[in-house]
Amino acid sequence: MARNGEEPPKTGGYGAARWSDYLDWMRAELIRGVLGLAPEQQRTARVPSGWTPIELLSHVLHMEQRWFVWGFLGEPVAEPWGDWDVDEPWRDGVEGRWQVPDDVTAEQLADRLEAIGERTREVLASYPLDALASPGGRFSADPPTLEWICFHVLAEYARHAGHLDIVVELAD
Repeated sequence: MARNGEEPPKTGGYGAARWSDYLDWMRAELIRGVLGLAPEQQRTARVPSGWTPIELLSHVLHMEQRWFVWGFLGEPVAEPWGDWDVDEPWRDGVEGRWQVPDDVTAEQLADRLEAIGERTREVLASYPLDALASPGGRFSADPPTLEWICFHVLAEYARHAGHLDIVVELAD
């Protein structure tokens, strides 16, 4: 697991192991960025769209769970859209925003995100990359492959890591 803030090595694991390493790295970067802020900074919006770093952390935790647990495995998830203030954002033109209850801390979210990361590593160690997501769960039709999900989640992590870099810079 990449916890030292460094990109995974150029040699070594390939295939599913490489995806695990890069997902671990991006996950750790986001956790490090949010936990590096003071608690009041974690809950302060610094960009016009209004999200806060703690809301971003909640979003990526729910996002990874939606794709790997609910999506690929097809397992029920208690609150798949728990990071939003509406059920199923963007459905029927209803747009919501991220939310985190006041009694939830960034440390709690980081622990939950690391647990989801462990689950993702288990999935990647157990299934071939060309396996299709289970029908039901998130996908009733046209399920993606595990590798497609990995790429999608890594891209979302990278995009949000860039957003967080800007917010952390503004907080300094």
